[in-house]
Amino acid sequence: MNPFTYVQTARVVFGAGAVRDVGVEIKSLGRGRALIVTDRWLRDQTDLCARVERALGARLAGVFDEVLPDAAADVVDRGAERAREVAADCLVSVGGGSAIDTAKGMALCLALGGGIRAHQGTQLLDRRAIAHLAIPTTAGTGSEVSIYAVVKDDRSREKLHFMDERLAPDVALLDPELTLTLPPGLTAATGLDALTHAVESYTSVNAGPLSDAQALHATRLIARALVRAVEHGADLAARADMLVAANLAGAAMSNAGVGLAHAIAHSVGARHGVHHGTANAIVLPHVIRWNSDTLAARYRDLGEALGVADLADGCAALLERCGLPGRLRDVGVPAADRRALAETAVADGAIAYNGKFAGDAELVLGVIEAAW
Repeated sequence: MNPFTYVQTARVVFGAGAVRDVGVEIKSLGRGRALIVTDRWLRDQTDLCARVERALGARLAGVFDEVLPDAAADVVDRGAERAREVAADCLVSVGGGSAIDTAKGMALCLALGGGIRAHQGTQLLDRRAIAHLAIPTTAGTGSEVSIYAVVKDDRSREKLHFMDERLAPDVALLDPELTLTLPPGLTAATGLDALTHAVESYTSVNAGPLSDAQALHATRLIARALVRAVEHGADLAARADMLVAANLAGAAMSNAGVGLAHAIAHSVGARHGVHHGTANAIVLPHVIRWNSDTLAARYRDLGEALGVADLADGCAALLERCGLPGRLRDVGVPAADRRALAETAVADGAIAYNGKFAGDAELVLGVIEAAW
């Protein structure tokens, strides 16, 4: 058996209504001044943030609600300054992956000083400057247990990548009730993001037996729950399965890494603002077909877990069933930009973990053209 390293990250607390325990969890971390990190829509148009505020009670130090759909460098910098102003000793991220990654970026800045653009890299932290409790309101990114953060730099039109074991939140609080109002389109996009994490971690060059187990079971849960969650949003059991699946796939990804689909999706998102989960969902079948000569046995395992005879066709069918766009041209990617996307993708760190060598722009261009 090949040697492997597996990192246990956040304490995971799961249950319907678990958000009521956020104050208890903050107390167990020995912290007393929590800054909520969220977006304005979630704060103003839903009661989710208010529920967290009530649960925190006297431990609430303030709310930073400037999170954007893509975690953004300037927002991270403002959030870190806000945390300093209110003397927060804990961040409580409430939202999707963007909120959680924004809080991770803030924690990095609070530990190292300066702005987030100065800190892109790997294993930069020798301490935690602030605690972090993550409350995901989508079921997809798995960021609540991952050691990664991705932040968009609008100046360079690139995604900045950060990896550090100390970036993972201290606590992941999973309450499926908080995902009940997620619209069908976002349910689909985030769910297929989780599937991409499972597929790419299982086929990564860093795959190991523990991450394999998580990836396969995440795939089984997605197979039985994603369409139900998209078509019947009030199905609490389906929402619970998807939240656990996203968490498992996030842990698998955090340990094994991802691959070519993510490298392309990062490029598409940075250059054209396409939702990360949607971009992953579009390119995944084409990446599977391109990888299949090398990874056929692994794809058979995943196809069995998903309940399909052919994994690429099964993923494409799931994309269509969930009502997401099927081609990159459908989400505003111009034909003239395909080569630039390939060159950006080759420079993305995720590509190094792809189970088949993909470190050549011409090879990646072929995949992008197939998905376009």
